[in-house]
Amino acid sequence: MTEALRVAGLNHDWGRKPALRDVSFAVPEGRFCALLGPNGAGKSTLMAVLTGLIRPAPGVVSVGGHDLGRSPRAALARIGVVYQAPTYDLDRSVFANLKYFAALQGISGAMARDRIAASLARLGMEERAGEKVAALNGGHRRRMEIARALIHAPRLLLLDEPTVGLDAPARAAITAHVHALTAEGISVLWATHLVDELRPDDDLVLLHQGRVAAAGRVDAVTGATPLAEWFLARTGA
Repeated sequence: MTEALRVAGLNHDWGRKPALRDVSFAVPEGRFCALLGPNGAGKSTLMAVLTGLIRPAPGVVSVGGHDLGRSPRAALARIGVVYQAPTYDLDRSVFANLKYFAALQGISGAMARDRIAASLARLGMEERAGEKVAALNGGHRRRMEIARALIHAPRLLLLDEPTVGLDAPARAAITAHVHALTAEGISVLWATHLVDELRPDDDLVLLHQGRVAAAGRVDAVTGATPLAEWFLARTGA
C-alpha cells in the first residue's frame, strides 16, 4: 500500500527535556490515522516536526515520497494543516478568510472561487460563506478551518487536537466530516487524547512519553478490550 506519510527515527529535545524518542510510523494513502496520546505525550511537538516548524535530530519525514528535510516545498505542498490554536479573522466573512488563504497558495480568480466552494461543500458550510466568522459557533469555525486547509488540494491532512473545547455533537460532526474525506483518497493524521473520536477500523499510533507505544488498526491493537480501558492501561491517562 502506498504511504502518504512515513516517519522514521524522529528525536527531539526541548533543552534538556526529551520530547520525542525514536518515533517511527507510516500513514497509508486514504486512511484515517489517529495519533492518540495523553496531554504531554509529544503530539504537538510531533505535529510541529511534520509541518516543518522544527527540525528533528536525527529523523526523517517523507510526505508522498518527498523528504521534508531535502525537498521541503514539495513535501509541504502536499499537506493541509489545522492547528490546535484557531487562526482566522473574526471580522471577515468565511469566504474572505478562505480567499486570503487561497491567495497565499497562489490561487486566485475563478479557480479560487471554485476551490473555496468545493471545500465548503465538503464540510457542509456552503450556506455560511457570507457570514462573519465572529457569528459562527465553535464547531462551524473549526469546519471552516478544515475547509481552508483543503483549498490547495493536499493529499495529507494534519489536525492537532481539532475538537478541543467543542461540545459532543460538534465533535462528532467534525470527526464524521474528516472521516468522510478518506473516501476521496485524502490521508488523515488526527492528533487527539479523546478515544471516542476513533472508529474500530481506523489506524492508530499511540504516543506515550514521546515514544510510539503501539501502532496498528484499532480493533487489531486493542482486541476484545474496550479502547478507553486499553488506553488507560497503557498510559495511566
